[in-house]
Amino acid sequence: MEIISTTFSIKDLENLSGIKAHTIRIWEKRYKLLEPERTDTNIRSYSLKSFQKLLNITQLYNNGLKISKIAQLSEFEIREKCDELTDNESVKHSALNDFKIAMFTFDKMLFHTTFDKLLENDSFKNVFINYCIPFLDEIGRLWQTDFLIPAHEHFITSLIRDKIILQTHEERLENENRNKTTFALFLPENEIHELGLIFANFLIENQGFNTIYLGQNIPQSDLLQLDKQFQEIIFVTYFTVEPRDEKLEKYMENIYNDVLLKNNRELWILGRKYALTNSNVKDKNIIKIIKDIEDFTKRLNHINEDINE
Repeated sequence: MEIISTTFSIKDLENLSGIKAHTIRIWEKRYKLLEPERTDTNIRSYSLKSFQKLLNITQLYNNGLKISKIAQLSEFEIREKCDELTDNESVKHSALNDFKIAMFTFDKMLFHTTFDKLLENDSFKNVFINYCIPFLDEIGRLWQTDFLIPAHEHFITSLIRDKIILQTHEERLENENRNKTTFALFLPENEIHELGLIFANFLIENQGFNTIYLGQNIPQSDLLQLDKQFQEIIFVTYFTVEPRDEKLEKYMENIYNDVLLKNNRELWILGRKYALTNSNVKDKNIIKIIKDIEDFTKRLNHINEDINE
């Protein structure tokens, strides 16, 4: 069983804050900004409180406040000055810091408070794109460290997932009159990374389309049942890990021949395997590779425009 740590090494602080360990040591020695504990072998160890303080210091420092001036402030004054920052980058930095703290402390209330505060001034779509996606990218970077463990990621992504599902339900209630095009969303077999597909489902619902959300680990043969049942259907999937690189070409060939070709169905593919997948597409009229959310939204808009003409 892995132990959930509440202490941080100086390397952890470097990875989490973006401030080099050498600089942190200087700030400690010269300005007494942090007070680490030390092991019997004289290795620095930092508390959660120190971690939170460093994130706030970093925010002020990145906004042009000299470290000598920050050192003169109390912890309360440091936090107060962070709250006073109102430009977009400062708000983003503060939100991402709070998301990090919520993740490492398993603090649901902090996550919800931070997220809901962002919604006061922006749409759900923009909050997800401008804050959640950069945060998820940061999680990907933190996997290179030994500090982040699966429990951290699963905890925070489940909270984000719940937000998307709740908002999707509200979109569905607001757009009761669905147009006749149906999107079926699925993940390939053995693919479990669902968050991107759930957000794609939200974007489709947001545009007033009908969706059938199938979720994880769907065999290609199951898609044939939907093909029989619906007159107009577009399949949507998201490649994060699966299909494996060496199996991708065969997967594309099979789904093209066995599922799409018969009734000229479209398959839209999103996800981080964008470039590799694109190179394996032989018929781009049927299989469409979506490189980002902007591209995805444009394609949905085009369908709506065609319907309304």
